[in-house]
Amino acid sequence: MPRSLLVLSLLVAVVAGSWLARSAMVRWRDLRAAQTYELAAEVRPVLVRAAAAALCLTCVSALGVAVLLGEHGGRGAVRAVAAEAGGADRAAAPPPLSSPSRSAASGAPGVSGAPAAAAVAFASVGRAAGGELMQGAVPGPDGRARTVRVWLPAEYGRSTAERFPVIVLHSGTPGRTADADLPDVFDGVASAVQQGKARPFVVVAPEAPGGTGHPCDLVAAAPQAVADDAALRSAVGAAFRTLPAGPAGWSVLGVDGGAPCAAAAGLARPDLYGAAAAVSGRYDARALAGAAAEAPGAVTARLLLAAAKRDTDGLASGRAVQAALRDAGARAQVRTSEVVQDYTPARERLRLVRVAVQYLAEGLAK
Repeated sequence: MPRSLLVLSLLVAVVAGSWLARSAMVRWRDLRAAQTYELAAEVRPVLVRAAAAALCLTCVSALGVAVLLGEHGGRGAVRAVAAEAGGADRAAAPPPLSSPSRSAASGAPGVSGAPAAAAVAFASVGRAAGGELMQGAVPGPDGRARTVRVWLPAEYGRSTAERFPVIVLHSGTPGRTADADLPDVFDGVASAVQQGKARPFVVVAPEAPGGTGHPCDLVAAAPQAVADDAALRSAVGAAFRTLPAGPAGWSVLGVDGGAPCAAAAGLARPDLYGAAAAVSGRYDARALAGAAAEAPGAVTARLLLAAAKRDTDGLASGRAVQAALRDAGARAQVRTSEVVQDYTPARERLRLVRVAVQYLAEGLAK
């Protein structure tokens, strides 16, 4: 073949391969996002585009060698290089994602339908409330990594066999974890254990989603936007000795700005959280009633709305949520805590978190 035609064919193969590879990656990310939110998605377009991209890259390798060696000779070398490139392309192709039904049938740990994810490394970043604070980067639904902090109670290191229940601690500040705004929140969790009011919990604090100044408004309107998704649950379950994700071992907590996130997550996903506690929050009662009405299955949500006695606005907001859920006929058991008072807001928050953790512990499997 003339050298000019080889060069032209090489350029065409490069352009086609690049477009197909990019299309395959985009559809792969969409597929992973769909499986994260447990939505139906077709895997065939991803595999077809990946195979076509691999074929184009094989042609690029063969044509590139042919251009270098010239029109004559080197055909054996071209075939060898092309075969080697084809094997590399097959290895680089995105792995097929398991279907939700196959994952559930295999009995794999974690949430049914959760996509397989690479192991996430968590490193120690300090100590808090007698326990150890770990941090890792977990891919989000959009493929970008988000920070996740995990607090291990002091009891975690004393037993190598025990598995611990989980509290997901929501943040109301975009791009931050809850402990960044509330560094004393782990003291409230630890004090509930020390006073014998709760068993030890592992606390998972995911970074709140960005793109909005009010992440909890987003969660109330679209509960699938919760920062605690299937990828995060799988990463935590693989890295730490936690109970399997589900209402028997997982619960959700939000304090101040994160309270509406916790309330929305608990009302919308009672199939995942055994209970939810929201402390000192301000709520959109209508949005929360709508989230509860769209909850899957027939599981009854359990929610605690706690506020200090002096926090009249917070108490009124919690009562409005109670009334909205009752009027909507939502499947939800809502309790309130309105008697906590102390000398300073910080001491009141500590006591409110302790009350919330005690409530969450009541929902655990005995």
